[in-house]
Amino acid sequence: MKIKIILAAVALSVATRAAIAEEPSGTLGKIKSSGSITIGHRESSIPFSYYDSNEKVVGYAMDLCYLAADAVKARLGMEKLDVKLVPVTPSGRIPSVLNGTIDLECGTTTNNIERQKVVSFSTTYFVAANRFMSKTKAKLRTLDDLKGRTVVSTIGSTNLKQLSELNAQRHLDLTILAAKDNGEAFRMLESDRADAFVMDDILLYSRMAHSTTPGEYSVSEDALSVEPYGIMLRRDDPAFKKVVDDALTAVYRGGEIQKIYAKWFLAPIPPNDVNLNVPMSAQLQRTIEHLIDSGDPDAYLAEKNTQ
Repeated sequence: MKIKIILAAVALSVATRAAIAEEPSGTLGKIKSSGSITIGHRESSIPFSYYDSNEKVVGYAMDLCYLAADAVKARLGMEKLDVKLVPVTPSGRIPSVLNGTIDLECGTTTNNIERQKVVSFSTTYFVAANRFMSKTKAKLRTLDDLKGRTVVSTIGSTNLKQLSELNAQRHLDLTILAAKDNGEAFRMLESDRADAFVMDDILLYSRMAHSTTPGEYSVSEDALSVEPYGIMLRRDDPAFKKVVDDALTAVYRGGEIQKIYAKWFLAPIPPNDVNLNVPMSAQLQRTIEHLIDSGDPDAYLAEKNTQ
């Protein structure tokens, strides 16, 4: 009898250790313990993450993040998962991930090598380019045309950093202004407080399309850089990243990404029912095919993806 009791105790101990080992840790553990996942979103990054006319958070990035949240719920075997939404700014988004305020950041955050030193990114879901928008009458087409001009970009963005670097390298003598968000930056261009607004091209096209006078603006042909977007999450948490990446992989492999993309880029969208009419680029198609999550811009070039 005594031996049976000892064996039973050993079996219970082993089972307990196994159960503990199976318990999720990191962000997954945090989510399971709290019963909620917190998504950081942008307020005016049309069509990725923004408020519609009913103050509901919508967008291409949000649709993908909601699917990622569903995958987390399934992975943890939870009957209910509360999804909390927290607005973030360009300057506050990385700190919000690092300090645990948000679990996923869903917007227009560029995945680059420098940022990967402190945070991680999902598989890329959009590939943009850094360009500038100006009033058509100003006839500003190239970077050199901006010499001596006043330009604006958004604080905390890679665009602002690159603009400052190019200003020094090419002796452009720019007056560089930093706006709190894309909406404020566009208003500065609109009111002639700035001659050009430097930002990712898709955001410029979107802002122009939703303006009251879209014909008054034009976007430069010059592409200053490649800007791959991904869902931002905490670094050194491979289990959580895998769940998010697997969710995107399922969307990509199953073809649902085509429907989601068409919904936001090839059809009228809120709040003004404007159709951006931006077909999926060859770069994004290759990215989806190869499931790229690199912070190296060269990884998104055709020759890199065919090796």
